[in-house]
Amino acid sequence: MLYALLADLVVVLHLGFILFALLGGLLALRWPRLIWVHGTAFVWAASVEIFGLICPLTPLEVDLRLEAGLEGYSGGFVERYLLPVVYPPGLSRFLQWMLAGGLILVNAVIYGWVWRRWRG
Repeated sequence: MLYALLADLVVVLHLGFILFALLGGLLALRWPRLIWVHGTAFVWAASVEIFGLICPLTPLEVDLRLEAGLEGYSGGFVERYLLPVVYPPGLSRFLQWMLAGGLILVNAVIYGWVWRRWRG
C-alpha cells in the first residue's frame, strides 16, 4: 500500500516537474530569482526529449510499483501518461523532437514576454 502511494506521488511530482519546465518561466514575473531553477529544469526536460533519455523519476516509479506488487511498464513517463492523451500510440524520435521544439518555443515566448515586462 505504501509503495503504491509513493509511486502515485512520484507520478504527481513528475507531472508537476513537466508543467514547471514548460511554464515555469511565468513565475519569473513574480520571483525573478526563480529563473535559475526554471532554466535548469527547462534544459533537463529539453535534453531528455532531444537525446531520448529516460528521466530518473520513471524507473523510480516503476520500481515502487513493482515493490507494491503492481505491474511495471517500459518506456518513459511521457509515453505512459501524456502521449496516450495527446498523441496516438508509438512515440517516435520525430515526436520527441517536436515535443522538445514545443518546449523551447513556449519558453522562448514566455521569456520574451518576461523580458519585455522587465524593460517596460
